[in-house]
Amino acid sequence: MRRSVHDLAKLPGMRRALLLPSLAVLCWMALAGRAWGGPPFLTDDPAPTEPGHWEIYGPVIEIDGRGREYAGSAGVELNSGLAPDLQLTLGLPLAFTHDPAGSHMGIGDVEASLKYRIINDEASRFQVAVFPGLTLPTARLGLGAGRVTALVPVWAQKDMGAWSVFGGAGYAINPGAGNRDYWTGGLALSHQVTGGLLLGVEVDRRGPDTDTGRGSTSLGVGAIAKLGGPLRLLASAGPTFDDGEAAAGYHAYLALGWDY
Repeated sequence: MRRSVHDLAKLPGMRRALLLPSLAVLCWMALAGRAWGGPPFLTDDPAPTEPGHWEIYGPVIEIDGRGREYAGSAGVELNSGLAPDLQLTLGLPLAFTHDPAGSHMGIGDVEASLKYRIINDEASRFQVAVFPGLTLPTARLGLGAGRVTALVPVWAQKDMGAWSVFGGAGYAINPGAGNRDYWTGGLALSHQVTGGLLLGVEVDRRGPDTDTGRGSTSLGVGAIAKLGGPLRLLASAGPTFDDGEAAAGYHAYLALGWDY
């Protein structure tokens, strides 16, 4: 899933730039008076789920690929407001991959993370949060990392009337032979279009996660449409460019969101 560990369960032969938040510039808006970050975009915001409430994304479908080769997941993301300024996130995916060797689908790596907002200055409308998380090696059929991995990001946000800017940076811990730790970061800009529609653009940057790997940059557009009541539809898509590669790959995200 997208807002915490994302991408640390790497599928064989595929980049997973879609699933790690990194350098991002987003245009986004408030829905029903509230600012929304995170899904469907690659970066996240520091605002936790309110205490006693849930944000549920499911089904969540995300894909990352190049040409006819692709990988991704289909699953559910659960966000629970445990206490003031504290959110628990769980990602429960089914992973899939397709390449010349064939297609495979199975249980993916479970993701667990905690978002803790350390600054919430209502007067200046400025927030900061840490969002550390782990990916657990629950996948089968070689569809995961095969070991515990981690991501430790910090997110910040500043609201200015109908506009908001947010972003941050994170360090990914990616153990294993041939793997390497790397940095990722983000920046976002938003503006409210209507009370029920969010539109956005983004750019994503992350470092190489293997000794022989390459960094990547992703561009994208996204939208959140309020469907009525607690439901909303989230979608984003765009190209991904590996360093030194002329041809672009692609990434996409689609989910149904439910708040209560």
